[in-house]
Amino acid sequence: MVAPVVLVIGVIIGWPLLRGLYLSLTDADEANVQRDIGVNHIPATYHFTGLANYRTVLTDGVFWERLGWTVLWTVACVTLTFALGLALALLLNRPLRGRTAYRLALILPWAVPAFVSVFAWRLLFNEKNGILNKVLSGGGIDAVPWLNDPTWAKISVIAVNVWLGVPFMLVALLGGLQSLPGEWYEAAEMDGAGAWQRFRHITLPGLRGVASTVVLLSTIWTFNMFPVIYLLTRGGPGDATEILVTYAYRLSFVDSPRDYAQSATWGVLILLLLSVVAVVYRRALRRQGEVW
Repeated sequence: MVAPVVLVIGVIIGWPLLRGLYLSLTDADEANVQRDIGVNHIPATYHFTGLANYRTVLTDGVFWERLGWTVLWTVACVTLTFALGLALALLLNRPLRGRTAYRLALILPWAVPAFVSVFAWRLLFNEKNGILNKVLSGGGIDAVPWLNDPTWAKISVIAVNVWLGVPFMLVALLGGLQSLPGEWYEAAEMDGAGAWQRFRHITLPGLRGVASTVVLLSTIWTFNMFPVIYLLTRGGPGDATEILVTYAYRLSFVDSPRDYAQSATWGVLILLLLSVVAVVYRRALRRQGEVW
């Protein structure tokens, strides 16, 4: 019964992973890989180079610049997403007229495909004809170069990713809140605990298990959030919003000649970074008594 699942995972994940790891140890590019031109078959002529690609990437300032912005982007998005998701979950966990309608409205961004949402936001951010600048101009405020200025572009991509990520946080944290026994709050209130004390000593510890999981998942997703960056700014203006995964894509599919070996090297390094984060995060939770 397990064999079909193992087979599917091996084909979809295992083989591309091993292939990428192998390519990262070669000098494969567009000119020396196996290819067919008409009826002519040209065999591969790339060679094994060992860890040369890793040395090249790790000694290149481009990697560290992209890594710095990727970490900043991830921390900002996850922090804002968690804070907003928790605040909305607390509001929707109370008796409220039209609560079901509010929940549906807040979950809607999660139901819409990400690329559709990003294209809609791209229209909103249009400097000349976008709705946002139309509203600002109506109030006598100059148009904002949302996607054409490095600082505003970074703010824009973070805002869009937070908008896409809040529903996931909301659903997960709301489920965690609804699993907390109401008797705990009643007993704390009878003992004279205020709203902040109840939140600090009951809500936050009770949500620790759910919160730890969603924060880790959100970190991994955000670190690799290709659609938002690429479809909204394509890493621009210049390379201001380029993260690790979009740069790896550029090496393999955009730049000419296509450098498959360097792209694979970036992909392996991204995997290693996320693996280290997951291991360190899990060990930190174990020290706090949280075991998954």
